[in-house]
Amino acid sequence: MNILVAIYSPFPSWCIPDAQVEHLRREFPEHTFTRADSDAEMLARIVDTDVLYGARLNRSHLAAARRLRWIHSPAAGVGNMLFPEMVASPVILSNSRGNSAVTIAEHVLAVTLALLRQLPLAWQRQTERVWAQNEFNAGARIRSLRGARVLVVGLGSIGGAAARLASACGAHVVGIRRRTAGPPPPGVAAVVPPSRLHDELALADVVVLSAPQTPETMHLIGATELALMKADAVLVNVSRGKLVDEAALAQALGTGRLRGAALDVFEHEPLSPDSPLWARDDVLITPHVSGFHANYWPDAAAMFADNLRRFVAGQPLANLVDKQAGY
Repeated sequence: MNILVAIYSPFPSWCIPDAQVEHLRREFPEHTFTRADSDAEMLARIVDTDVLYGARLNRSHLAAARRLRWIHSPAAGVGNMLFPEMVASPVILSNSRGNSAVTIAEHVLAVTLALLRQLPLAWQRQTERVWAQNEFNAGARIRSLRGARVLVVGLGSIGGAAARLASACGAHVVGIRRRTAGPPPPGVAAVVPPSRLHDELALADVVVLSAPQTPETMHLIGATELALMKADAVLVNVSRGKLVDEAALAQALGTGRLRGAALDVFEHEPLSPDSPLWARDDVLITPHVSGFHANYWPDAAAMFADNLRRFVAGQPLANLVDKQAGY
């Protein structure tokens, strides 16, 4: 089979290392592996491709792909590939769900505690060489995760891992997902449907977004939702930037609506230098790195290799994506 490896980005850290492609060639010498490092290279090389190991696909790529049968994404999110023609096509799609679940959950815990413990303030005062003990004690600035109500929107592998860590810290965790039947996942006290989002936002001390990007989740958190949240609540987004209306968030923060927000993803990346979010001391900005860990690429390649064996053997694929649902 002809396998095209097309995992490229303007950011080198998100481009697959040469060593991983060479490893796949050695592991599967019976297949031909070709690499593409740009949209133009991908368009030229996808024509005779049977399998795509890649994180992006556009309409022109799909139209040119005469033999494409299966795409495996090295990431969990695949919303950028689910345009109508792709959804309607017979091409099957799988992802790398679970590869970064633990490290993203750790990131959620870290930034949540940072905002609850006022660590950005500590860093700011440190740079000023100011001993701010009284400032921390005034007005009950420091809060605990123990006893807090944490709302996890999206209970996939990432949301489930985040829920377990929050629960281990003594938080009361409520999850939102479409499927509510059966017992809640470990660490989750209750599971409610998406129709309950507004009710739960009003109760939550911490809101964690870990849902996939679909037409239904675009701007899931906008001005209406932010107005429902507690004035001392924390918003954490480790999913996709388009789940949050950034303009509405900046306005809400400007009026003191929230304690703060921790954002690892943005509507447009990289985040524009003109964004008002940069200058806010109640916003923790990380540059879409919550999913990265030391073994990311070897683990992602191992997931693809396992699924390639399944594909060749005609066995069900792991992490098969429901193209209609979007995840």
